Amino acid sequence: MDARDVIKVGMSAERTLVVPPERTVGHFVSHMPMVYATPMMILEMEMASGDAIAAVLEQGWITVGTEVDIRHLAATPVGATVRTTAKVVAVERRVIRFEVEAFDDKRRIGEGRHARGLVNLASFTAQFGKK
Repeated sequence: MDARDVIKVGMSAERTLVVPPERTVGHFVSHMPMVYATPMMILEMEMASGDAIAAVLEQGWITVGTEVDIRHLAATPVGATVRTTAKVVAVERRVIRFEVEAFDDKRRIGEGRHARGLVNLASFTAQFGKK
């Protein structure tokens, strides 16, 4: 499969999340504050990116995260609503590039770029199983 045949610049998706305690840095590191953790924000950005293109992938094909270049701009407390967006900005044969952002109730809390690699699930699984 060639991503350029089905994925177009401008495709986008959005996700929303109410920050639960288990997605805070304080949940993972006891002496830290109970604010939205950077890795959890990146997870939502990756998931929004996958959502933006999942409907057009041929059966048996998936995308996996390959690059992240993210800035976490502001802390967000438990209970705040976070909206995460992803938009396709470039498509190569096997790589899809996205601009991603995250916002809480008051401001932009994250921004950056993310790339996903297009892989055949059966081939990937067979190769992974050999390691």
